[in-house]
Amino acid sequence: MGDKDKLISDEPIESDRESASCKNVRKQELYLRGPWYLASGFLLFWALLFFAVVIPLFYHLPKGLTMEDASKGLFIAERAQNHLYEFDEIGTKVVGSDGNENKTVDYLLGLVAEIQESCLDEFFDVEVDLQEVSGSYIHWTMINQYQGVQNIVIKLSPKNSTSETYLLVNSHFDSKPTSRSAGDAGQMIVSILEVFRVMCTTPQTIQHTIIFLLNGAEENPLQASHGFITQHKWAKNCKAVVNLDSAGGGGSDIVFQTGPNSPWLVEHYKNSAKHPLATTMAEEIFQTGILPSDTDYGIFVKYGNLIGLDIAQFINGYCYHTKYDRFANIPRGSIQSTGENLLSLVRSLANATELANPAAYATGHVIFFDVLGLYFISYTESNGVILNYAVAAITLILVIVSIWRTASISCVSAGYVISRFILILVLQIIAFVLGLGLPVAIAYVFDKYGLSLTYFSTPALLIGLYICPSLLGLSLPSYFYLKFQRSVKVAFAQQLQLVLHGHAVILAILAIGLTVYGLRSTYVVTWTLIFYVIPLAINLLTTLHDRGFSWTGVLKIFQVVPFLYNSYLIYTFVVTLIPMMGRFGRSTNPDLYISGLNALGTILALGFLIPLVNMFRRPSLILFSLLAISGVTIYTATSTQIGFPYRPKTNVQRLPYLHVRRTFYEYDGTVAKDESGYLFNFQDRRGPAPLKTAKVNLTGLVSIAADCDKVMMCGYPLYDHRWVKNREQIMWLPRETEIVPPFVPVLQLVAKTELGNNTMRYEFNTTTTDHTSVFIQPEEDVTIVNWSLLLAYIGQQTTYHLYYSSGKHILPLTFYIDFWKPDGDFNVPVTQLGVGAHSIGNEGDAISQEFASSLPSFAALVEWPASYQRFIF
Repeated sequence: MGDKDKLISDEPIESDRESASCKNVRKQELYLRGPWYLASGFLLFWALLFFAVVIPLFYHLPKGLTMEDASKGLFIAERAQNHLYEFDEIGTKVVGSDGNENKTVDYLLGLVAEIQESCLDEFFDVEVDLQEVSGSYIHWTMINQYQGVQNIVIKLSPKNSTSETYLLVNSHFDSKPTSRSAGDAGQMIVSILEVFRVMCTTPQTIQHTIIFLLNGAEENPLQASHGFITQHKWAKNCKAVVNLDSAGGGGSDIVFQTGPNSPWLVEHYKNSAKHPLATTMAEEIFQTGILPSDTDYGIFVKYGNLIGLDIAQFINGYCYHTKYDRFANIPRGSIQSTGENLLSLVRSLANATELANPAAYATGHVIFFDVLGLYFISYTESNGVILNYAVAAITLILVIVSIWRTASISCVSAGYVISRFILILVLQIIAFVLGLGLPVAIAYVFDKYGLSLTYFSTPALLIGLYICPSLLGLSLPSYFYLKFQRSVKVAFAQQLQLVLHGHAVILAILAIGLTVYGLRSTYVVTWTLIFYVIPLAINLLTTLHDRGFSWTGVLKIFQVVPFLYNSYLIYTFVVTLIPMMGRFGRSTNPDLYISGLNALGTILALGFLIPLVNMFRRPSLILFSLLAISGVTIYTATSTQIGFPYRPKTNVQRLPYLHVRRTFYEYDGTVAKDESGYLFNFQDRRGPAPLKTAKVNLTGLVSIAADCDKVMMCGYPLYDHRWVKNREQIMWLPRETEIVPPFVPVLQLVAKTELGNNTMRYEFNTTTTDHTSVFIQPEEDVTIVNWSLLLAYIGQQTTYHLYYSSGKHILPLTFYIDFWKPDGDFNVPVTQLGVGAHSIGNEGDAISQEFASSLPSFAALVEWPASYQRFIF
């Protein structure tokens, strides 16, 4: 039996009541459907389009200019790269260390002085200030108190200018422990310096003064920017900020926060950036707070009432905050891309008339996005709302017109077609749910069996784990409907078109709902719909709509645009978020986010394309292929080394831990507990499991959660607010041999002064390390009514957390607390105080070093000795 005969014999039995002409149309359409083997070619075309267009454009970098181009007055990446090499060679730059406070500051001041000598005095005035600042503010759940942190502040003013409006350009040079910070944010620092050089050595006129801020305490966190914006003599004149940071390094930089309420800033970026990369969706995701990152931008907005742009490197986030953040990972083209964008943007904003009075141009939010790095589109949120509603309405209208046209060329009434469409719409809703749900279900099952993050080192697994199941879910309902529906009254091609209409209606309803909710990222749905509405209108106007599968040609041509954009957009987030999942914490399944993201991208990029496989004979082969790819991928991810998340150097497991000596003193000064061990703050969902597979001796490793219910702040030297937030997941490995920390502070009660009204003042003093956390927990019948710390923090916590750090010089920590008791009896325990002193940069004793060497090579260690003492006063 031939293929044609098989095909006809497999079709459902036709009703005797249907006209002969309808039957003939049905049979003719069967012959028009393409050969089965072209279906795979159809899908391969879109895969090839992604790899041939999206990937090259996403990773494209401009040619880095060399010193031979220096006479042209351009940003010279080679010069900045040379500075980055020397910056990297300094080593780690932790606040309080010699590397940060002396070597790096001296090096950068030398570069600034060298540039200042070559500046054009007839055009510009240059002032340089080295700020050493102290202060405090509430950061999340702690007092973030600092003293002696440093800022290098450069003021570039147009000659004889009377303008009191400044543009602030900021980045930071300090680092996390073990990191040399070439990417975060050395690349940004050297780019700022090169922009400063080009600006002040090029004859040009600028309207506003530019402040270049090289801040020395961002990782600590965000202390130097707070010190500048709240205390520096030039801060009050700053009206807008361009903040530069990094969550990776070595690629393009993305604008991920703007404003607030300043669309004109985006317009300047749009008109000036040579290599645009930005999206409103990144802004909205970041501002939810779900990502484990923060930047100085928030400090400038909150404490300086500034507006601005927050820009960051994001590619290769695997090296972020590890010892692998090195010069070798930053290609010259990446520096050129950052520098050219920054130079053009600074020139534009330094001449912006809006900067003189930003409040006059505060006109709401803006929707913005680049298209493959080639074009940049922006419009106000109010216009976006109109566009969203208009496109959704037009979609619904054209679908209704199409239904009417389908009825007019078929052997049935409009009511019959509408009833069929309602059924199809229900099936497409099921398809939408399956398209999202199947990948999420796989993520849930993987996590349940301890197999999260299998894609961490091999992102290609995402295709089989999440994309193919999403395509399968999108395809199944329409496939079964088209296969088993028994009516030939409506032509097969028109029924297939109704399937796509069902998807369009879902997107239109979704666009309306998200717009009502106020989500600016709705633009993604709207623009996806636009490129369905346009071919639908063309097909209706040209009658291609009525000619079998002819309408699919126009549709496929127009679908190239949303496919390219949506796959580019989602790929941007995948590249950004996968490395972040390695530091997302243990309490949340990161695979849910990654699976949902991939499913969303699949629906947006291929939602109007995957049903078209039904144009070909035997579409079931495609569905079986998708299922087979998923099956093979799941087996590979679960049963081979490919699915193991971590690799040495390139895709490491972040492993912060402390060598702890903790001592509990009772009210009478006796020691109630004295023990040593290692305190692990695992950053990823798998926790200690990868270490156990590497046969590390973790005998006795236990959670500290039980201690958290019994002892103030669990009784451990929790380093900062992130450790405090994650304390229920932290683990303790006891060590028999006593740890002797390099420094153990002594907390002294200097004086007790009766203030009257049942109130007593306790004055404390301690000489400690440059990074110290102090925990304060009054007894149940005791109230803190005043203290020398930040007053606004009183009453915000049951256990208070003071994070105290020193920059240039380490000074003793002194403070007083006024306690009130209803009975006025202060001869009994009044409060507990815990002091955790951290010796960052110290390798610990020989046993600790031996333990560190036993850990697997895929683990990036961040460890140091710490002491913890609990006192009762």
